[in-house]
Amino acid sequence: MKDWIKVFETPQQIRAEIVKGVLEENEIPAVVLNKKETVYQVFGLYEVHVNRADALRATTLINNEISF
Repeated sequence: MKDWIKVFETPQQIRAEIVKGVLEENEIPAVVLNKKETVYQVFGLYEVHVNRADALRATTLINNEISF
């Protein structure tokens, strides 16, 4: 995962999954990392990561195509 970079973060899992889905629909492989505190699930974030080579395209898609 050293060539992967975070392009989105949110405290809500559903939003991370939506972003991942949009990226994958546009042929950008993505993964969601759960950075939540496992005991309470209150602290932390969900992060969406893509390959460094796809980061610019992914960020553009997130900013222009997705609104919550």
